[in-house]
Amino acid sequence: MKLAFSTLGVPAMAVPDVVRLAVAHGYHGVELRAHHEEPVHPGLGPGQRAAVAGAFEESGVEILGLAGYARVAAPGDDAPVLAEIRALLELARDLGAPFVRVFPGGDPDRAQEEGDAVAARRLATAAEYAADLGVRVLLETHDSHRTGADAIRVLGPVGHGRVGALWDVMHTWLGGEQPSDTYAALSPHLGYVQVKDIASADDRTPLPLGAGTLPLAECVEVLSRHGWDGWLCWEYEKRWYEAAAPLPDLLTPGREHLARLLNEAA
Repeated sequence: MKLAFSTLGVPAMAVPDVVRLAVAHGYHGVELRAHHEEPVHPGLGPGQRAAVAGAFEESGVEILGLAGYARVAAPGDDAPVLAEIRALLELARDLGAPFVRVFPGGDPDRAQEEGDAVAARRLATAAEYAADLGVRVLLETHDSHRTGADAIRVLGPVGHGRVGALWDVMHTWLGGEQPSDTYAALSPHLGYVQVKDIASADDRTPLPLGAGTLPLAECVEVLSRHGWDGWLCWEYEKRWYEAAAPLPDLLTPGREHLARLLNEAA
């Protein structure tokens, strides 16, 4: 498996510095948070996009994906959501990134079936954009669709190879789902896996990998046992937790921890 980290852990860090971090600490790739607060977002012009792509290409570090914020199950008109996804897909195409992340974002006060149908409809339309651009849209296990069982209610009806799943191990754990059950649900659709660690369901301050309660070893074991050979991406949510330790000093120990889990699973 290949290892990446998310720029959520290094808020607003310039692209050359992110690339240097990845090289220095032995990561194969980086997930870029695609938001106007960050250096990489859909508002970049052609020259800026070329510069970002070039910086990664020269280093040998891959852009794993763009972490976008479109909410496909949210109430409202389809057009703004689809426009947001399309802008992310075009940016991913220009940067050479294979994946774009979207959230479910369903309304808890609306019937589950209605939110599922809205999300499936929007993702089916987005799949056609994605196919034209050579990028894949991934629905993250998150908020209203926290588990693999939740996500598959949307992904199954879409049934398109350009729409898949991003397994966030914290949210499936918070949803009470076992790693083997998550994998069984998502394996036909799985794009990549976000790993992280926290102290408890009540304290989600990011911790160094292996220092918390999330079932990382079980997740890696399930993936290895089934021969899955994709990406593990460390999403260290420093942006939301000022008290969390800075990510750069944790990157090498984190990579070494994941490597140990992979060796043990093998």
